[in-house]
Amino acid sequence: MNNKILDCITFFDNNFIFELRFNILKNHVDYFIICESKFDHRNKPKKLNFDKKFLSEKKIKYFTLDAPFPTNTNLWQNQAIQREFLLKSLHFADDEDLIFFSDPDEIPDPKILDNFNLKKKYGIFLQKCFNYKFNLFNPYETPWEGTRVCRKKNLKSIDFMRQKVKSKNLAYKFFRFDKEKNIELFQDAGWHFNNVMSPELISLKLRTFAHSEFSEKKFSDTDIIKSKIENKVDLFERGHKYKKIILDQTFPEYLIENHEKYKAYIL
Repeated sequence: MNNKILDCITFFDNNFIFELRFNILKNHVDYFIICESKFDHRNKPKKLNFDKKFLSEKKIKYFTLDAPFPTNTNLWQNQAIQREFLLKSLHFADDEDLIFFSDPDEIPDPKILDNFNLKKKYGIFLQKCFNYKFNLFNPYETPWEGTRVCRKKNLKSIDFMRQKVKSKNLAYKFFRFDKEKNIELFQDAGWHFNNVMSPELISLKLRTFAHSEFSEKKFSDTDIIKSKIENKVDLFERGHKYKKIILDQTFPEYLIENHEKYKAYIL
C-alpha cells in the first residue's frame, strides 16, 4: 500500500493562492488538511474566509479552530496553537504517511511529490522566492526554506517542524536537542509566491499577522505598499530590488496554462 501524502496548511483569507495551490497539487497529493481560526493571531474575532466551493472536493479536509486563543499568549504562540490544531486533524493518518506542512503560498513542486522518497527523518523543500508578482524574482531570499515534511510517526509538532527543522542545523558539529540534524534537503523544490496579492490585502496581512513590528504605518500604509510594488523593492526596507524573469517551464504547469486567468499578477 502506498503511503498517503497529506498537504497541511493554516488558512487566513487568501482563497486566490489556495485555489492556485489546489490546482497545482490536486493530482499529486491524497488530502489537503486546512485549519482556519475564528480569531486572528492578535486574538481579534474574524470571519471564516475559506471558500465553501472547495468543501465539496473529496480531497479537502477543512477544520475550524472555534475558541479564542488564551489570554496569556503572544502572537507567535497563537500561531503555534493554530498549527498544532492540525495535529488533531490527522487521526486518520497512518504512521508511515507523509505529512507536509507549508504556509499557503509555499507550493512544493509536484514533480518531486510523484514517487516521493524521504530518506531522512525530516525534509526541507528549498524553493524559489517571488514577491508581488508570480515572476518577480527575489534572489535575496532564494533558496527559501519553505515546505517541511516528515512521516507521521516522527511528527513531534507542526511548529517544531517549522521552527526547529532548518538547514543551518546541518552545520552544527555536536548534538543538540534543539537542533534537529536528521534532515534531507530537496533542491529547486517549488515556489514561494510571497505577497502575490493586492496592496490592500498586503496591508491587512501586515496589520494582522504574527510579525507585529511590521504593522506600523511606514510598512502597512496602502499607498506606500503600492509604491514599493511599482518600484520592485522590498516591503521592509532592507535594500532588496527584485527582478522580472520570463514565465517559463520552471514555473508550475497550471500557472503557465492559465496565464490569462492570472495575468494581473504576471509581469
